[in-house]
Amino acid sequence: MATSTSTSTPSRRLRSAEVSKVRFDSGFWADRQRVNREATLPIQYFQCKTTGRIDALKLEWKQGDPNPPHIFWESDVAKWIEAAAYSLAAHKDPSLESLVDQVVDLLAGAQQPDGYLNVHYTVVNPGKRWTNLRDCHELYCAGHLIEAAVAYDEATGKGKLLGVMCKYVDYIATLFGPGEGRKRGYCGHEEIELALVKLARWTKQQKYMDLARYFVDERGATPHYFDIEAVARGETVKPGHYGNHAYCQAHKPVREQGEVVGHAVRAMYLYTAMADLAGEIGDAGLLKACHALWDDLVNHKLYITGGIGPSAHNEGFTTAFDLPNESAYAETCAAIGLVFWAQRLAQVEPDSRYTDVLETCLYNGTISGVSLDGKKFFYVNPLESRGKHHRQEWFGCACCPPNISRMIGAVGEQVYATGKDSLYVHLYAQTTAELMVGETAVRVEQRTEYPWDGKVTLKLGLAAPAPPVRFTLALRIPGWCRSAKLRVNGRAVALKGKVKNGYAHVKAKWADGDVVQLDLAMPVERVEARPEVRMDAGRVALRRGPMIYCLEQVDNGGALNEVSLPRKAKLTAKFEPRLLGGVCVIEGKAERRSGPKWGGELYRAAASRPRAVKIRAVPYFAWDNRAAGEMMVWVREG
Repeated sequence: MATSTSTSTPSRRLRSAEVSKVRFDSGFWADRQRVNREATLPIQYFQCKTTGRIDALKLEWKQGDPNPPHIFWESDVAKWIEAAAYSLAAHKDPSLESLVDQVVDLLAGAQQPDGYLNVHYTVVNPGKRWTNLRDCHELYCAGHLIEAAVAYDEATGKGKLLGVMCKYVDYIATLFGPGEGRKRGYCGHEEIELALVKLARWTKQQKYMDLARYFVDERGATPHYFDIEAVARGETVKPGHYGNHAYCQAHKPVREQGEVVGHAVRAMYLYTAMADLAGEIGDAGLLKACHALWDDLVNHKLYITGGIGPSAHNEGFTTAFDLPNESAYAETCAAIGLVFWAQRLAQVEPDSRYTDVLETCLYNGTISGVSLDGKKFFYVNPLESRGKHHRQEWFGCACCPPNISRMIGAVGEQVYATGKDSLYVHLYAQTTAELMVGETAVRVEQRTEYPWDGKVTLKLGLAAPAPPVRFTLALRIPGWCRSAKLRVNGRAVALKGKVKNGYAHVKAKWADGDVVQLDLAMPVERVEARPEVRMDAGRVALRRGPMIYCLEQVDNGGALNEVSLPRKAKLTAKFEPRLLGGVCVIEGKAERRSGPKWGGELYRAAASRPRAVKIRAVPYFAWDNRAAGEMMVWVREG
């Protein structure tokens, strides 16, 4: 990937479509939203209820009782509310709305007179508020509650939770900042920063943007706040969590950071806020840092699936090209965070280098985190398995299940974005959208079988009797696509000279009923890694369109490391409507090493020989939905 060199003053050129304005009519994402609505949201409510997360808001826990409310339980509840809000924006459901209202009432009842809202520090450790920002997630929980409040107000118009959170944020603003007597701190787990930007946009209150800017600007300043608060707690100052402050991206001021480090989810949430602020306040320094961080991530530390963070030790990053497959951590939440960051950067700088990564994450490293029936979840997403790695119904640290649920619910905002005189189509999916291009209302009907087929038809609609209106329609030409064809109202349009930053720009006077057809070639492709990625040396991964594929034991037998793919082997794609909910598979001929049966010896003189076998690869996101067994993304090439 080319390194970004832009030095211009940034501004947010595009605004993503509102969730309520994009409807998935059928197809891939409509199916996932249906499962999310019918299965995942009820399961998550049940889990939050039975594990005590919701009832903890009643503040009935007493010292000596079992199951004390945890420091970040509110975040799980908040993400469930946000996911429910996105679902309600598209599909009215009085029963679900009633459940949310009940939880909102509990949150309002748990709020303290001064605005504070955290059950753990209200009933478990009263008097210890804000004494350990490094580890204890108070501001992180506040951030997720803010996002939930904005989403629910947008979906239903019910402002109760928004009022609760504005009161809480106003209280927080009296405690933190550069003023005399205020804490010069920030949260060890970023989240409130991006949430405050969202709150500022929704309420049009500049004070919330200012607070977001403070938390971003203060991070990494010296003397180090986490050291100061450790001394105040009576602890010996240590060089940060996990040995250094880089774990939570507080090792240096954010504008000086150029390498992605530490906990992957925390990093993505911080970088998302940095991109948001770069666009909102025209901060070229923040955007420059985002460029350097982005280039480091995608060129050195990104799994082919869009997963990030190889290490279980710090749930995050290590060194360049350290991308192990079987031990990959690649937390679901981290890939979701990368979607957020890519989206925000694309709002500031419309460029497919961001939306290509966004798409890869969406179709691979995020939705692998939930089973096809919506009932079980991955926290960790390896690229190879010996057959022992499976989704679970819930986790003690349950950040991933509600996070994937809210991402699926809000995926509509990733499809389109609009500017003053432009309409960008970032993703291709069967949708109907009501958008504003400048002051003009534009209806977009998109018809496609994407991601299984590269043919896309868009029909534009203008409200009668609106005259034709001039704007630029920008269609993403994915980085994986080697050949694309474009037609407008049946007439071929040459793409040469029209593709800029990965988008085909068609500037025209658009009239009601205009039809645009895009045909993206989608052959099976072998992908190789740089030689520095030693784990993948001599191996290839299979890709078709946005999908990364894997071999599973259920299709190919065990001992997948014995399989090799000849360089000239023909590979074909075939849609299987009854397999895994309907997917394209890749089939072809490969070789498998075989020979005399092994005894008890560990080594012997080479006696194995290759024999021809058939292989079948399935999309990575759908693995571990059938019989348990081995899985492998990177296949030996012979």
